[in-house]
Amino acid sequence: MRKVFGRWIGHSLSARLLWLTVIVTLLTEVMILLPSLGRERSAWLMNRVTEAHLAALTVSAAPHGVVDLSTRNELLRLSGTEAIRLAQGGRSILVLPPRGTVHAEGAINLAHETLFGSVIRAIEVQFGLAPRDVLVTAPSPLQHGVIVQIVVHNPVLAAHLWRYVEHIAALSVAIALLTGLVVYLVLNRVLVLPMRRLTESIARFREDPEHAAPLALAAGAPLRDDEIAIAARELATMQTELRAALWRNARLAALGTAVAKISHDLRNILSTALLVADRLSGSADPAIRSGAATLVDAVERATELVTHTLGFAREGPPPLLRAACPLAELVGEVAGQTRLLHEGLVIGIDVPEDIAPMLDRTQIQRALLNLMRNAAEAGAGRIVVSGRVEAGQLLIEIGDDGPGLPERARANLFRPFTGSARSGGTGLGLAIARDLVRAHGGELSLVATGDRGTQFRLAIPLEPA
Repeated sequence: MRKVFGRWIGHSLSARLLWLTVIVTLLTEVMILLPSLGRERSAWLMNRVTEAHLAALTVSAAPHGVVDLSTRNELLRLSGTEAIRLAQGGRSILVLPPRGTVHAEGAINLAHETLFGSVIRAIEVQFGLAPRDVLVTAPSPLQHGVIVQIVVHNPVLAAHLWRYVEHIAALSVAIALLTGLVVYLVLNRVLVLPMRRLTESIARFREDPEHAAPLALAAGAPLRDDEIAIAARELATMQTELRAALWRNARLAALGTAVAKISHDLRNILSTALLVADRLSGSADPAIRSGAATLVDAVERATELVTHTLGFAREGPPPLLRAACPLAELVGEVAGQTRLLHEGLVIGIDVPEDIAPMLDRTQIQRALLNLMRNAAEAGAGRIVVSGRVEAGQLLIEIGDDGPGLPERARANLFRPFTGSARSGGTGLGLAIARDLVRAHGGELSLVATGDRGTQFRLAIPLEPA
């Protein structure tokens, strides 16, 4: 009970909506009250004018147009006036003198009075700022051409106006409370409750982001198109994607731990293989020496791969060892390595011989090798690598004639374990390639993909940041 009561009088959004609606409604009623108060005053005076004319007609219907004193006093009392005078054509046609001594200290002509003036005079009457008795002149609503003049006692009008204000005030408060309650219930249903669900979902997700369920959208939520429905859908999408990202990061952390544990033993194994390859390189057989050189290069690259894979699992960009790197030569080496793994693959190279930017040769070699191997494994039969310098940047474009990236791969591009374009792939190739390019201050982006092939672009600034 205390919690519910606190929502009504506290600082919750529900309470603020309720009281804001009540206050706005009351202010609106006050703005309406002032002109209605002026109209009520004018209507009350016109009623007095009409009743005074009726009283005068009663006198004119009497024998010789004369009534006794008691009848005159009763007619004045019933008409609510102190004195009555009828005029037509500028001359008096009937007069009912006052019951006593009356001094009209003010005069009002209702025919020339505006609504604003009526409002001002009504306020003056209510707060005792107007004369006690006032002469009111108005054309008669009962007979054309007849002017009725009456003397009105302002305290009687003030009492009537105060009763009118009390009635309007009570009605306004009732309308304001009812309106506020209705608006509160409606806004609470369409605004506050959905917002409360959003905040509760955010709080639960903050406490346990890896296991908390995303915001469950109501059955009719997809049909709504307001800001809260959009926020709910975006929140549910963000929670789903963030939880998946946390799971991916957890798997990456586990991968880094596993690589750290096996890297030492794997390096020992590779060291043994490298020792054997070195001995084979001293053989008298030329074929064995040639194969041993290839084996030594492969073992050294495998050792570097273990080291860089461990570095990818750690935080921060990989360290750079920049040196002048002939780009055409580098692309040719990567193309040769890719052809050894994929027979029949055609690789075209369009790189000027004079381009030699300051790069980490090993890391750019890994990035290009990952991109070419991805293209070949996706089914490409031809790859074209082009390079140029433009606007202070080194641009390397790798295009293929493969089937293009599927929708799932495009939606999760550069995301480990989700961005793979083939079954059984990890998606680490593109993620590692982008990190290596970003370590140089550049960016790896997808230029185009479709039935005619896929094209990636490496943009690396020539001047290191």
